[in-house]
Amino acid sequence: MKAGKAASNDFFMAEAIKLAAEHMDARDGGPFGAVIVQKGVIIARGWNRVTSTNDPTAHAEVDCIRKACLYLNTFELTDCELFANCEPCPMCLSGAYWAKIKCIYYGAGQRDAAEAGFNDVFIYEELKKEINERKMPMHQLLRNDALQTFKAWDMLENKVRY
Repeated sequence: MKAGKAASNDFFMAEAIKLAAEHMDARDGGPFGAVIVQKGVIIARGWNRVTSTNDPTAHAEVDCIRKACLYLNTFELTDCELFANCEPCPMCLSGAYWAKIKCIYYGAGQRDAAEAGFNDVFIYEELKKEINERKMPMHQLLRNDALQTFKAWDMLENKVRY
């Protein structure tokens, strides 16, 4: 849907907020919605589907990024903007970086989400810690064996870099 000449970014944010409310009310998942815009046109809409799909990665922004990439038949969204009703969590922010989204607009902040019971702040804090100081244990195994895959990648001809 094109916003029209006079439309502002508020139009796209309002659409993300509307998606969050509609799909929360439909019990699809949490209160999160997102749209991706390319050249003033909404090319993808996403909403939280965590509880309806039993998929903890089914956040609105990830859902929207997947749909936009499918629509454009690419894994890079360099000329696209993401509008989300809430500041993206670390996973969604990472997804936006991997997709090379050019700009993110958000409504509520991470502390607002925490007050509503969505503790993304905890993950942001965990990421700042050294691996051995995090609450979730991580153990490195078979590093030398695992490096063989990267050596093979390095030698691979005609690979698609991302």
